Amino acid sequence: MPAARIMNHTRATSTSLVRPDIAALAGYVPGEQPQGGDWIKLNTNENPYPPSPAVARAVAAAVAGRTLAKYPDPVATAFRRRAGDVLGVDPDWIICGNGSDDLLTILVRTFVGAGERLRMPYPSYILYRTLAGLQGAGCDEFHYARDWSLDDGFAAAAADIRLAIIANPNSPSGTLLAPDRVRELAARLPCGLVVDEAYGDFAATNCLDLVRENERVIVTRSFSKSYALAGLRFGFAVAQPTVIEQLLKVKDSYNCDTLSIAAATAAIDDQAWLAANRAQIIATRRRLTDELRRLGYDALESQANFVWCTHPERPHRPIYEALKAAGILIRYMHYAGWGDGLRVSVGTDAEIDAFLARMRSL
Repeated sequence: MPAARIMNHTRATSTSLVRPDIAALAGYVPGEQPQGGDWIKLNTNENPYPPSPAVARAVAAAVAGRTLAKYPDPVATAFRRRAGDVLGVDPDWIICGNGSDDLLTILVRTFVGAGERLRMPYPSYILYRTLAGLQGAGCDEFHYARDWSLDDGFAAAAADIRLAIIANPNSPSGTLLAPDRVRELAARLPCGLVVDEAYGDFAATNCLDLVRENERVIVTRSFSKSYALAGLRFGFAVAQPTVIEQLLKVKDSYNCDTLSIAAATAAIDDQAWLAANRAQIIATRRRLTDELRRLGYDALESQANFVWCTHPERPHRPIYEALKAAGILIRYMHYAGWGDGLRVSVGTDAEIDAFLARMRSL
């Protein structure tokens, strides 16, 4: 059989073996992750600085302690205790995961069944749509207004809406809904509300207090951004204990490994490092925003570690392509029915200088 026919036959056979809705699903595509070359990488919102020195010490101690031959603590008790101290909640209000994406998966699996729907704003984090599809569930996408606000229609009642998710700060815009506005939406929604605060440490406000007020509000956090641990994979969610009890039934038995638990515990313990890193990121974000505006771009005021910008006259994709050809990666994003734009992660000052110099030459 010719090679092309063998390949097509294999593809058809593989497709026929899986659920039809999975075969039809467009999988989530992460940002580009080049594995070689000298790139200036401003496309996936990683922290450009090394993590707290305490992280390396904690990982080395975990390895030296010969604990890797044993299974990890299934609920990351040490982290939950230290995080509870930092956040002002009891440890049983916290569940840990393999990055906040793992927590989002657990939440959708817990609340949304086949034939039901997940409500989300649009444009936002497109993984939400994929998670709904994996459950055989539908998406109820509610468009942001042009000023990136959400009106009360987002909270409209519907019998098949089982969960709502808001990225706050939002991606790609970097904009923030104030806690009072989130409180209003949570009170009106017919279901639970997940507030995805992956970029929350860079924002002026957060929604942790809403978790204490309302058992239907759940906040997720990531260590990939503000703690500079994207390569380690660790995140956590904060919810009332009755909710955590249900989420623990759904998570994988050992979804966080020994090294990630040790590293995350050390990282959240070093709040002085977090404060200094946050200040540096915000200062660079301010300069990046101002310089993009001077170059004629409409750059939004961001509450995250990236800036979303559009140009009133120039097409965006050629700008992304010209930067990539020069060894600078940013994120070009197009949203059907909305439009496109450029998302630029906050890098080091030297990286941002190089990016801005290339932008001026364009």
